[in-house]
Amino acid sequence: MRALSGSDLLAIWEKGSALHPLDRGLLVLAAARPEVPLDGLADWPLGRRNRELFALHTNWFGSSLSAQATCCHCGEQMEFELDCGQLMPAETSPGQQPTVVFRGETYRVPNSRDLAFALGEGSDPQEGAVRLIESCRVSPHGPEIWPDEDIAAVGELMAQADPGAETRISFRCFACRHEQEDTLDVTAFLWAEIVARARRLLHEIHTLASAYGWSEAQVLSLGTARRKLYLEMVEA
Repeated sequence: MRALSGSDLLAIWEKGSALHPLDRGLLVLAAARPEVPLDGLADWPLGRRNRELFALHTNWFGSSLSAQATCCHCGEQMEFELDCGQLMPAETSPGQQPTVVFRGETYRVPNSRDLAFALGEGSDPQEGAVRLIESCRVSPHGPEIWPDEDIAAVGELMAQADPGAETRISFRCFACRHEQEDTLDVTAFLWAEIVARARRLLHEIHTLASAYGWSEAQVLSLGTARRKLYLEMVEA
């Protein structure tokens, strides 16, 4: 897994700022895995993608995730720490493409490309779910109409075949003790770190460039310890 330099981080932040969250995840993966074509990354099952993103967060920014949630029962705002190591999906074989069978038809588990296709339907969850299933169909034929119970059944089979595709966390409200579940989006956490680090780094570049007339490349070429010391002297 490739280390992240200051110039790498700024390039990812600048390019990803205008992208959809799904594409941001692929952008980050491509920066860390330049040996894998982008199309190949888009074909990874979501569980494998999520495992890699958790690993990237750990390697680049540490394993701690600062999470926030709102109690659906009393509205209490909560903050708590999570650990990437405990949330990371189990490792699977790189060439493994799990499939499921429903009513004699075969479906593979979703990847980033399938998710993007499903989200193309906008805000209609049912139509998006059907598009996702159809995108994953391996068999040449399938049903023309999808009852709600069949959509749910195929979704459950896919979740069992690729349990890391969705990260669910359970927690209890500090105020009313109500227990609930929520979905954790690892890409959102990773991107928030990238944005925060990019802004901090740009501030450091601006400060040192203003003080010494250095270019961005010259500031980025400094080691972290030397750059920190220069900043302390400028800001003293």
